[in-house]
Amino acid sequence: MGATPPADNVLTDRLLRSWLRCRRKAWLDRHGDPADRRWTAHRTLLLNDQQRSFVALMPRKPGHGELSCIEGCDGVVGLRLKGVGPAGEHLEAHPPLLVRVKGRSRWGAYAYQPVLARQGRRLTREHQLPLALMALLLEQHQQCAVPDMLVLGWDGRGLVRDRVGFSKGLRRQLADALRKLSTDLAREQPPALAADRRKCSLCSWRDACDAVAAAEGHLSEVSGIGGKRREILLELGIHGLSDLAAADPSHLAARMERFGEQHMEVAQDLVAQARAQRDGRAERLDASAALPELAGAPGVLLYDIESDPDARHDFLHGFLCMRRGPEGGWDPLTAQYQPLLALSVQEESLCWDRLKRLLNRYPDWPVLHYGETEVQSLKRLAERQGEPESVFQGMNRRLVDVHARVRSHWRLPLKSYGLKAVAAWQGFHWSRPGVDGARALLWWRQWHGDGPNQRGSRHGLRWIFDYNRDDCLATWAVAEWLLLQDATIHGDHPGGS
Repeated sequence: MGATPPADNVLTDRLLRSWLRCRRKAWLDRHGDPADRRWTAHRTLLLNDQQRSFVALMPRKPGHGELSCIEGCDGVVGLRLKGVGPAGEHLEAHPPLLVRVKGRSRWGAYAYQPVLARQGRRLTREHQLPLALMALLLEQHQQCAVPDMLVLGWDGRGLVRDRVGFSKGLRRQLADALRKLSTDLAREQPPALAADRRKCSLCSWRDACDAVAAAEGHLSEVSGIGGKRREILLELGIHGLSDLAAADPSHLAARMERFGEQHMEVAQDLVAQARAQRDGRAERLDASAALPELAGAPGVLLYDIESDPDARHDFLHGFLCMRRGPEGGWDPLTAQYQPLLALSVQEESLCWDRLKRLLNRYPDWPVLHYGETEVQSLKRLAERQGEPESVFQGMNRRLVDVHARVRSHWRLPLKSYGLKAVAAWQGFHWSRPGVDGARALLWWRQWHGDGPNQRGSRHGLRWIFDYNRDDCLATWAVAEWLLLQDATIHGDHPGGS
């Protein structure tokens, strides 16, 4: 194969995976300033899932490297594969696991196939094409065909195996992707920001791209604009936040009608949102009280859940119990935090009983939460416990979605109406900067292990509780702002008394 190519000419499975997620990410992985890169929990969670899947597939420890292939071990890790692509590209891949299968390779009367662990419940191109790259190089290395590959995942009940055939169609897709990846990496400047930036929360380059998006006034910075809507606006000659803010709402609605009534109907809201962000001005949409449930309430429960979505397991129901003060006000410093743990899905019934007792202890207190997660979780819990519909409905009447009240009563100068963005806008600070739900999930898995005898450090559990409590306090920071705005308009005490 000749001399070893320079590292900046080699296409790897990791670069290909990055490119499939975002063309700009692959370019930054190759050419970006490492100082601009931030750590995220996403890759560590991926490795955690991978280890769990591989242990379930092969309880015995696999061999390592080329020698293990020669010896015919059932599983092999740590093998670096190098070779050439369909167009002569220099390729490299690091299969996380190879398993022995029937066949005849250069090592004997057996062969290997690559195995990949996935997150999520769907098999996507982000899994298939990097796996195809591994298979292509493995064919060259073991000198025999790889007819299919294996993808492992979890569905909440156990290990799921998906076989992916290394078909002619997949080979063509791989060749096309490698050609386009090579072209993008040869650019002097990075590709444009992704049209739909919802996945950016998982990316290590998020801060760097956020800064570019803010400086450009990228349309994705406007709350309510995703990839499809951005394409429509670009086609209409609206290239950024400032263009949208300057547009005539009625004229824009008429022009968007040909793309569907749903787009026409939101034109006015999009223009108004862009203007709010441009001007840094909050706009009241509904003059009625945003949180009338708190008027006269003796106290309030602030509720936040931490979940493991792949296991379909809500492992922590956190409550902050805050009693109204003697003069009618609220003081979060006096609130008591009550965490309810569900150590496993099998222990849900115990958690459900504790949850009902806590709610019954404060029968006249509204329960504030942020977003739909808590309502959906309680509904699923009630159904799994065989409770009559009336039980959940009784709880549901007490639940108050602060996020929904913000959206219905206010237009904010923010690109996101999520809890982190809105609470931070009000000056709230989490005790541990940069922590998010993914980090809390990582702490949970590191602490929980595979059972009581595998528990990690209790510091991890303490950090989860601190983060969950902060989320409850952040929910109150937003609710308190809503109460203050109502008091300003109606002349009431902020406590609602």
